[in-house]
Amino acid sequence: MKLYQKFPETQVLTTKGPIDFYKDVFGKGKWLFLFAHPADFTPVCTTEFVEFQKAYEEFKKLNVELVGMSVDSIYSHIAWLSDIEQKYGTKIDFPLIADPDKKFARLLDIVDDASGVTIRAVFLVNPEGVIRFMAYYPIEYGRKIEELLRITKAAIVNAKAKVSLPANWEPGKEVIVPAPTIIDEARMRLNMPNAKSWYLMFKKYEELPPEQRV
Repeated sequence: MKLYQKFPETQVLTTKGPIDFYKDVFGKGKWLFLFAHPADFTPVCTTEFVEFQKAYEEFKKLNVELVGMSVDSIYSHIAWLSDIEQKYGTKIDFPLIADPDKKFARLLDIVDDASGVTIRAVFLVNPEGVIRFMAYYPIEYGRKIEELLRITKAAIVNAKAKVSLPANWEPGKEVIVPAPTIIDEARMRLNMPNAKSWYLMFKKYEELPPEQRV
């Protein structure tokens, strides 16, 4: 899969029952945050699941469906999640996709052929089923969940307000107004207080309508 492509239309089996993405997620106007982990009962993945669970409520408040996956079986998932709850006191409430035949993982192109496990990948998909962010991580080190939440918030503000987000952006900070495509507008911007140049102009976050914020 590539950025800006349509997400596969398929149904998957999860620890919360079957999910049809276009019916159960996009069909309800939700974003999808799908993250793949290499394998169950592995140390880095265990720490990630604990941290994703801590952020689960914030994902839900953003109208984002958080879903995990790997090529392990549903029985392996159940045993591992039970172990996480018993050993670490964390109950995993979001669904976890089981893909032992690797059919869905191959659709996403996230199978590491050398090891046979799932690549540590992330997909953020908008309610239209279009991939708006994706990233791959090495097996040996984990993801920063706080940064993934920031990316999710940036994508939602971009979609709602049609603005861009500068480096190190956080909710509440200035956003970037799209660059002009008409020369008269470009010249006019040079006299605007929030314009650094004709192609770079900022807008205060609080100037966005409430429905366009996160």
